[in-house]
Amino acid sequence: MLRYLPFLLVLALWIYAFIDCLNTPEEEVRGLPKVVWVIIILLFGEVLVGPIAWLVAGRNRHAPANGSTPSQWHRNHRTTFVAPDDNPEFLHTLREENKKDESLLKDWEADLRRREEDLKKREREQGGEQA
Repeated sequence: MLRYLPFLLVLALWIYAFIDCLNTPEEEVRGLPKVVWVIIILLFGEVLVGPIAWLVAGRNRHAPANGSTPSQWHRNHRTTFVAPDDNPEFLHTLREENKKDESLLKDWEADLRRREEDLKKREREQGGEQA
């Protein structure tokens, strides 16, 4: 079992370097284009040259911004959930939409009344012509 351990470690490093290279944005890749790094990792992975070269020289490794990790930032900047019926911005947008809908409904009703009156006038005129 122990004789397979070196092979498994080499394979794990090879896979890690390959996936890391694929997931790294192009602007963070140093020295060579990303496609060339992928080819180097694949071709020289068995002898560990490709993966180690990628880990050492291929990617910009920089410290986290402001000395904090993303998880620390999220812990310090938690937002509290506000239900929609307690959210003043949401309620304001509902009021605005209701005003728009009411004005549109009033316009439709006025247009319907006008059309009904026009239709009644035509019916009266046609009824007066036939008599």
